[in-house]
Amino acid sequence: MKLTMREIREKARERVKARCKVCPACNGVACAGEVPGMGGVGTGRSFQNNVSALLDHRLVMRVLHEADNPDCSFDLWGNKLSMPVLAAPIGSIPGNLSSDLTDERYTRCLTAGCRAVNTTASVGDIPNPDGLKSFLEWSKDYISLTIPFIKPWGVPEVISRLEMAAAAGVKMIGTDVDGAGLPTMRMMAAPVKVRTAPELAKIIKRSHELGMKFIVKGIMAADEATICADAGADGVIVSNHGGRVLDHTPGTAEALPPIVEAVGNRLMVLADGGIRTGADVLKMLALGAKAVLICRPLAIAVHGDEENGLATYFGQIRQELIEAMRLTGCANLAAINRKIINSRVR
Repeated sequence: MKLTMREIREKARERVKARCKVCPACNGVACAGEVPGMGGVGTGRSFQNNVSALLDHRLVMRVLHEADNPDCSFDLWGNKLSMPVLAAPIGSIPGNLSSDLTDERYTRCLTAGCRAVNTTASVGDIPNPDGLKSFLEWSKDYISLTIPFIKPWGVPEVISRLEMAAAAGVKMIGTDVDGAGLPTMRMMAAPVKVRTAPELAKIIKRSHELGMKFIVKGIMAADEATICADAGADGVIVSNHGGRVLDHTPGTAEALPPIVEAVGNRLMVLADGGIRTGADVLKMLALGAKAVLICRPLAIAVHGDEENGLATYFGQIRQELIEAMRLTGCANLAAINRKIINSRVR
């Protein structure tokens, strides 16, 4: 019997209670400073700012139009997806949530759930390269639509992992450069580092030689987005790593528009951070993102009903997005623009 989202959340709460309260509003308040865990670093303001920045935008309702049956399908470099909503990576379920769900089971549920709704899955990366090898093995049945995100190790190690991914059949890959600030990496004495522009260009060049599109995740400034474009990146993800690396950053919805203005005509701009509903997705698209990624709610959905939980949550998001498009007069993704939102000035 199919579970409702309320039932999924209740079941998940029992499995993740050591590290996550599964709050009615996942806004970073109750879990501030809980890293490891699902909270934001320090005061938790970066996590909270992701949510509040989205709340600063209101949708303009329009009901006198012909867009009664919107099409929210999305083309990601030739892959036609059911919606512009992708699964974001998480490095280690046991490390972040201390649940009984193994990384293998989570990854298999994630890929199965993403396949069920026709969107991309993402897998994370850990210091031991055998960990990435395992993630790739667990994703092999959906590998062409699974995006591994490699931590900012030294360049030779990153290139070694690129080659491992290409050999496994990966077509799209990325690096979460903001992982250089993860407290969990410091706790493990993992050799992550900030990236220089020449290093990034070398990594991207090798990715393209291996036949893979390359995405840089963790960009919060227009000048850094320009560095990515100059280095040959195919896409960037506007992200502050869920507020888990640097306290007091802006919300991603605040950082997004200047980045779109700077590089939106040169590469694909995506965004994550605080997205919980289809209306949130629509706001990010109106602010210029081509697609969004979601992480924390997916982890909860999988803990509540494994691959069925993820498919249920993603199905709900898709229907909410379609209805929000319908009630703002957007027949398709190309019709979404800044005219459908009012932005509050603080």
